[in-house]
Amino acid sequence: MDRVTEERPTEPLTQHLQRISRRVRAFDQRHPLVWDLHLTGFWVVAALIDYYGDGWLNVARDRDNPGWLVLTLSLGLSVPLLRRRTHPRAVLLAIAPFALVNAWTGIALQAVMLQLLVVFHIALRRPTRNLWWATALITTPNVVLAARHPQGSPDQDIVPVLMSIVVAAAIGITVRTRRDHTEALEDRARRLEIERDQQAQLAAAAERARIAREMHDIIGHNLSVITGLADGGQYAAAKSPERAAQALHAIATTSRQALAELRRLLDVLREEDQPHEPHAELTPQPSLTDLDQLLNGVRATGLPVTTTVHGSPDLPPGRQLTVYRVIQEALTNTLKHGGPGSTAEIEMSYDEKGAVTLTVTDTGRGGPAPSHSTGGRGLPGMRERTALYGGTLEAGPRPHPEQGWRVHLHLPEETPQ
Repeated sequence: MDRVTEERPTEPLTQHLQRISRRVRAFDQRHPLVWDLHLTGFWVVAALIDYYGDGWLNVARDRDNPGWLVLTLSLGLSVPLLRRRTHPRAVLLAIAPFALVNAWTGIALQAVMLQLLVVFHIALRRPTRNLWWATALITTPNVVLAARHPQGSPDQDIVPVLMSIVVAAAIGITVRTRRDHTEALEDRARRLEIERDQQAQLAAAAERARIAREMHDIIGHNLSVITGLADGGQYAAAKSPERAAQALHAIATTSRQALAELRRLLDVLREEDQPHEPHAELTPQPSLTDLDQLLNGVRATGLPVTTTVHGSPDLPPGRQLTVYRVIQEALTNTLKHGGPGSTAEIEMSYDEKGAVTLTVTDTGRGGPAPSHSTGGRGLPGMRERTALYGGTLEAGPRPHPEQGWRVHLHLPEETPQ
């Protein structure tokens, strides 16, 4: 039976080289001295081979120079390269006397071309203006060599050096430009990542605020209704057992409804569905068509509520939810703070362009407007919902001599997108 083997896709050569290059750069950043010692050691060995192998005699203009001088110049032109990356200008100045002696004596060691490595690092790490004096510093020994030990036209000693300097500087500038461009892209990526995280945090904060509003509206209203029903049932228990049973039944119904709404809200908050659990059953947010059910629940607690509607409530779901929640919160506050014998009145007006005016008044005890320091979510939640549609909300005690509380909402007409 033949064995079937899965062949891995061949990695492109460019990606392989880029990965190796990244590893080399990362190692060099962690251990820069290792690379500097290896490269400097290579050029020092090359210069010494040129000295011990008498290769320098093939290009020397004057062969009658002592060996110690040739050895000294070979080391002086190569050893300073160890600091070429950190102090390129100082290295070039350190090499310059050896290069000048090399030209003056006519030894003409080829190790003098190692100055081009320093030019590359000046172009890579220093301001461009430094290239002018570096060019003059490198060219001067060649002028001296052409003057003291002429060999053919002077251009043969000067022009090739100038061209080599231009090439080394161009390579350094190109590498520097690419490096700066890469750093700019990386900085942009970092800033975009920070901005993305900030946007995510803002979205999470907005979502937490929305969830807090929904939980406050659901739990706060239903608990107020349950409290009113419990108080009424306790009062009726001694005189009318049937009314007490009705109150208990209404409490149970309201509790189950609140629990179901809270469970649906918490199901929406789950980040992901469990593989062994069915998807959460989602229901739409309440709208003005559910207003009768809300008012019936409030009336069951003993709070009389009358409604007056002008116009047809043909509104988008978001605006309907805002009106619904404001009515719910206003009635909840009446149940909490209105006291016995309170009544509530709701007046709503709609126009054809989508503007809404809502006024909820009650005849309870009223009182001063709660401050934000108390930690309440009712009025801030209503104002946040209203602000989403550019509306205004006024809430406070009714003017003297009237008694009670008044909530006035106005949503302007919808602006076309």
